[in-house]
Amino acid sequence: MSFPNLVPALKSAMPDLRGRILGNETLAPVTWFRVGGAAQVLFTPADADDLGYFLSRLPADIPVMCIGVGSNLIVRDGGVPGVVIRLTPKSFGETRVEGEMVHAGAAALDKRLAETAAAAQLGGLEFYYGIPGTIGGALRMNAGANGRETREVLIDATAVDRSGCVHMLDNAAMQFSYRHSGADTGLIFTAARLRGTPASADAIRAKMNEVQAHREMAQPIREKTGGSTFKNPPGHSAWKLIDAAGCRGLKVGGAQVSEMHCNFLINTGDATAADIETLGETVRARVKAQSGVELQWEIKRIGVAVDAAR
Repeated sequence: MSFPNLVPALKSAMPDLRGRILGNETLAPVTWFRVGGAAQVLFTPADADDLGYFLSRLPADIPVMCIGVGSNLIVRDGGVPGVVIRLTPKSFGETRVEGEMVHAGAAALDKRLAETAAAAQLGGLEFYYGIPGTIGGALRMNAGANGRETREVLIDATAVDRSGCVHMLDNAAMQFSYRHSGADTGLIFTAARLRGTPASADAIRAKMNEVQAHREMAQPIREKTGGSTFKNPPGHSAWKLIDAAGCRGLKVGGAQVSEMHCNFLINTGDATAADIETLGETVRARVKAQSGVELQWEIKRIGVAVDAAR
């Protein structure tokens, strides 16, 4: 699907813009599933000031969506109307330590945050080593692994609103719950401060090695996947419910439920976004029929769906 080109008008209204702005730019290459349509406008800000400038001059009726490395994301085949803002590690990926605090840009990989903390002998952040995303995503969904969550270590987060104003949100203001933040969805996170705990380098490295070993043994990390597909329902493991419903290895088009870990969907090579989403909905329906439990998506789905017929 091709959208009307908004770029000339936006550039005219923003003469001092320093970031990169493109029209009808395909998003598939920047998602881990490698599927999906184009963004009507794709904007990559040069820095936080550039992001604020862009937002302050963007017409209020144009929708905005922010993405990071696209690890926990399905972009639908019809593309995404409005503006997609992509924060990159080059401009928003810094990590540094100050005392027992780790400062991280929103586009810093979770794994890099863990490594930065480890180098400063700060423990408590090792769980990030196994999360395939960025700090911005971790803030938005209270990312967690191995029994720990972002809400346990976050001090505060910095964000920009649609008018370009900067906000500082403390831990309470983030309104964290399981795989969710209640912070205003119109805010775009740009940075965070997280607290570590002094620990020995050997102990930290041992925990990180344990996290990595578990991922390699239990998860299809070398496939085109989006990580855990569904949230764990209270009192249940999503993968066990999916397995019990007979969905391990189930296929729709080029999409398949992983044989290794059936809470992971994979693109076997030629899947469309519709294949992946249809497979997910098929799994949800089978689990509901078999167990009575209604699985909730953990992967974010954005954009316009098109006919799934191939």
